[in-house]
Amino acid sequence: MSTPVFDLDLLPFAALMGVTVTNAAPDRVEGRLVVRPDLCTAGGILHGGAAMALADTLGAIGAFLSTPEGKRTTTLESKTNFIGPAKVGATVVATATPLHIGKRSSVWTTRIETDEGKLVAVVTQTQMTVE
Repeated sequence: MSTPVFDLDLLPFAALMGVTVTNAAPDRVEGRLVVRPDLCTAGGILHGGAAMALADTLGAIGAFLSTPEGKRTTTLESKTNFIGPAKVGATVVATATPLHIGKRSSVWTTRIETDEGKLVAVVTQTQMTVE
């Protein structure tokens, strides 16, 4: 198991979900999430909102790390393509990378896969830089 590299006390919702950040850099953020029953739909499949929250967390960390000191970011837009299921008990692995990092915004893509490598979702989000 990987050691967390980002203090999730700063992100209480992500901590509540059980997100573990395994790599955090301005150009790549990686994390994991165990698919628990309370994160699932009635069919025992990872809820779309949980997948989106995982991606939003990782993309936001990357945007924050690539933002000049003294500024912060907030999610401006997010789009998710759901590809396949992640069943209860599985672990999903997510990787967020930037498509664009500018002065006023950044755009991040997060791939979420099962620990077996099957694609679950692809999320693209825009982060706005604010004072």
